[in-house]
Amino acid sequence: MSANHDISKIDDLITTLIDSIKGYEHSAEKVDSADFKALFLDLAAGRRGSVELLQQTSRALGGKPNDFGSAAATIHRRIEDLRVALGGGDAAIVKEIERGEDYLKEEFGRALRDDAMGGEARDAIARAYESVTRGHSAMSALKHQLAH
Repeated sequence: MSANHDISKIDDLITTLIDSIKGYEHSAEKVDSADFKALFLDLAAGRRGSVELLQQTSRALGGKPNDFGSAAATIHRRIEDLRVALGGGDAAIVKEIERGEDYLKEEFGRALRDDAMGGEARDAIARAYESVTRGHSAMSALKHQLAH
């Protein structure tokens, strides 16, 4: 177990969570439904708490966590804009968010299964994962609801 390994994994997850926050906020601006907007902003707020937790853990391990997202997420938001412009509406937004949630869940699952991860890092990741499972479940249910 190496602190550098743990820091690297945690910092990757921080970037992905920041991408998620920006995605939810972007989607809240684009969605027509006031209920969806409120849900997206609530989920973004929950993710902020997870980012703070992981940033604190990274610092405690000697890291210098970032506070910015990735370029890939910016592209993902532009794809969402395009789908909405092509007439996809709220359903297209929810579908894109759910796709992002699938990716986030996968990344956290991979980190939690990493045998080289130290206990402190694993505990923080497991706590942050709660916001991921909450968001994933909410978006999956919403996507299925809109499909009917």
